[in-house]
Amino acid sequence: MNCSLDIVIVNWNSGERLRACLASIIKADQSNYLLNRVTIVDNASEDASAVGLRDLDLPLNIITNNTNRGFAAACNQGASGSRSDYLLFLNPDTELFLDSLIEPLRFMEMPENAGVGICGVKLLDEIGDPTTSCARFPTPGILFGKITGLAKFSPYFKEHLMAADEYMQSGFVDQVIGAFFLVRRKLYSELNGFDERFFVYFEEVDFSLRAKNAGYSSYLLAESSAQHTGGVCSDQAGSNRLFYNLRSRIYFGLKHYSIAANILLILLTLTIEPFSRSFWAIRQRSLPSIRDTFAAYGKLITYFMVKRKWA
Repeated sequence: MNCSLDIVIVNWNSGERLRACLASIIKADQSNYLLNRVTIVDNASEDASAVGLRDLDLPLNIITNNTNRGFAAACNQGASGSRSDYLLFLNPDTELFLDSLIEPLRFMEMPENAGVGICGVKLLDEIGDPTTSCARFPTPGILFGKITGLAKFSPYFKEHLMAADEYMQSGFVDQVIGAFFLVRRKLYSELNGFDERFFVYFEEVDFSLRAKNAGYSSYLLAESSAQHTGGVCSDQAGSNRLFYNLRSRIYFGLKHYSIAANILLILLTLTIEPFSRSFWAIRQRSLPSIRDTFAAYGKLITYFMVKRKWA
């Protein structure tokens, strides 16, 4: 195997997780490939998490943004100018194991896997249990089940995120989770990177669907793994987290669904979903969730109905 790799990490107030992530890269097996660059794009963090990292034995490139440009735009910043064969988009709350890099690269370099454009690994939580590693494309039917809450009651409606028992073995999937997102740089360039309209959420879903439409597959390599804590950055966003998720979902629909499907999904999003989400929050006795739900939908209505930012 003779290939090269660039790693891109988008950071926003990730605390000590970022240093732990970088330390795990150092410990990962780096034989038989060249790690050209590890780029950290800091989206205006306020916790100094991207400060004081120069002592680490890595080819570090640190980009500091004065404002939070969003995840997709920051990923594109970090990948800009790359000449490596592969790009790994890695979350700062992820830690690699010994084989987390070398095994996926070895898999991608096999001639019979030339049609695989994106590769992920099995993600484990902090106690070593499998956590969300891949997902189905969110079709209108899947989103209908989620919005109405019917997916919780009927097996007819599939979940967007796949359960751990669905990916115990390696295989082709619709998409791998963006926490560990290994992409052929040639494909990344062909697709012009991530669509920056997705401030956060759905950017890797959109990229994976565009990759599939371009003739490339996504593959989950379950024999290799990495630890992913999850929510370290996004949990700090409060109601904005749900707002950005819903906004990106609407953009995804406008980009990939029919007019009829979009009208239905937008109507359900603005009328039914706030109450279905509130119902589950009440069952869990979570007052903050109820408050964040209605705050997020207020922002969503203002964004699309008042500001009319549909493009």
